[in-house]
Amino acid sequence: MAKHEELPIPIFSTLEPVYGEGSQFEEAKHRFDNFKSKFIQVFGHKPDVYARSPGRVNLIGEHIDYEGYSVLPMAIRQDTIIAIRKHDPSESSKLLRIANVNDKYTMCTYPADPNQEIDLKNHKWGHYFICGYKGYHDFAKSRGMDVGEPVGLDILVDGTVPTGSGLSSSAAFVCSSTIAIMAAYDVNFPKKEIAQLTCECERHIGTQSGGMDQAISVMAKSGFAELIDFNPIRATDVQLPAAGTFIIAHSLAESQKAVTAATNYNNRVVECRLAAIVLAIKLGMKPKDAISEVKTLSHVEGLCLSFASSRGSYDPVVAVKELLKEDPYTAEDIEKITEESLTIIFGDSPSSLDVLRAAKHFKLFQRASHVYSEAKRVYAFKDTVQSKLSDEEMLKKLGDLMNDSHYSCSVLYECSCPELEELVTICRENGALGARLTGAGWGGCAVALVKESIVPQFILNLKEKYYHSRIEKGTIKGNEIGLYLFASKPSSGAAIFKF
Repeated sequence: MAKHEELPIPIFSTLEPVYGEGSQFEEAKHRFDNFKSKFIQVFGHKPDVYARSPGRVNLIGEHIDYEGYSVLPMAIRQDTIIAIRKHDPSESSKLLRIANVNDKYTMCTYPADPNQEIDLKNHKWGHYFICGYKGYHDFAKSRGMDVGEPVGLDILVDGTVPTGSGLSSSAAFVCSSTIAIMAAYDVNFPKKEIAQLTCECERHIGTQSGGMDQAISVMAKSGFAELIDFNPIRATDVQLPAAGTFIIAHSLAESQKAVTAATNYNNRVVECRLAAIVLAIKLGMKPKDAISEVKTLSHVEGLCLSFASSRGSYDPVVAVKELLKEDPYTAEDIEKITEESLTIIFGDSPSSLDVLRAAKHFKLFQRASHVYSEAKRVYAFKDTVQSKLSDEEMLKKLGDLMNDSHYSCSVLYECSCPELEELVTICRENGALGARLTGAGWGGCAVALVKESIVPQFILNLKEKYYHSRIEKGTIKGNEIGLYLFASKPSSGAAIFKF
């Protein structure tokens, strides 16, 4: 039987396989009916085909996918759906018209030109679709496929993943866009190729994404979290304990990943690369070789382990502790070690050069310590789930790992914020076995592991102790709280619908 990641995106003629039965099906049917009517109202035609891709919550393994390490997310039911119609070559319009069900997002129009540059200085919501559009055409070209002359496309978008939540609304949008374009051109590829392609697509928007969000959105399976490995991309089903439920709670601080990339997200990518190069040199590599060969901390893990084993340990953090200083490094400090200027090391990456211009110093010890310890926690989490422990012991151990992960994200990686700290504390005080920030951080969501039996009470307590004051201030409306606080079981991945 073909491996899960070798299969193409499934194509369905009904909603049940994705949205289930009962009230969830009714809700989805109502949404798709409205969606189709809106498409006809905006464009005067029916769509050819629909695509959907879900958001995700990362259970453990934060900020390590771009360092080459495995992560453990699950898909959530919130998703982005796209309806698309490909114009006939005879139609005169050579435009991509992108509309949104939500009136807050005005229609974006672009030329039907796969080679267009995305104007990153002028951040528009439609840019995420163009990421998919450019990516699909690059991929088709690399496959030697003839996509013919560019034609106009009509596109309607409806997303239920809250934006800036750390639940991967951008990847859900880029993945569903890419899959919708594929479906409009009547082609399909193996999931792992689409996961790789969509990760590269999102880089057009200027974030140096690691690939977790796209991989889980494309490859998720209902009922399972997935251990996602990279290089090559693979997904391994992880069955979560039935006695526990994950609660997702939005801090209501929006994480502006693309906008703050130079000081936050991409800054950490650069710090990790510098930590890896410095470690490689201190562990015996020539500076020139380290600069050209070492891209991530996973590339020097072997050297760190050899160093650790000479001191009777199997932990790469031993090398970090002995070879990197805890105080921040200046650019000059690092250039003395690398014998090369940082602008030359990162010369081929405009987004990294933005980081160098914005950064005052670099915390190499803290970032490397987080990445190596978090990578170990991912496997400890998977091993715990597959162990013979009782439910009680298993849930406690998983909760402890989540708490350790949060501490590392907050203190070593510094990607938390005051709202997330408050929310995580309230979760733990009200019965969560573990709670941590999830996603890039700097805002967005926390995920808490609670016993199935206390879910309704836990949600009520959070409403009262975290959300009530924010409803009173008008940050959110009382009737919207279900968008920001919900229990989630693992949901299914990307799909194409042809009705």
